[in-house]
Amino acid sequence: MKTISEAFETAQGALAALKAAVRTVLENGPEEGLRNVDVGKCLGIYCGHVEHVGHISRTVLAMLESDGVAEQFGPEKRWRLVRHVQ
Repeated sequence: MKTISEAFETAQGALAALKAAVRTVLENGPEEGLRNVDVGKCLGIYCGHVEHVGHISRTVLAMLESDGVAEQFGPEKRWRLVRHVQ
């Protein structure tokens, strides 16, 4: 039987894997960026409970935004990786 601590570690690993997958999709996406639906369908995570379709990919995108990795832009609300100036 797993402990709560082990379950926590599993969940954090899963979140890290999801964030990495979304980052890869954005990195390889078109210059004009991708919509939430594009990212979600590409990864097979554009699903959800009644009236909540797309919340999984949108939540992961918001996490990447909070991390300073991704940004939403334009009237079509597309997503892209943040371009850091060196």
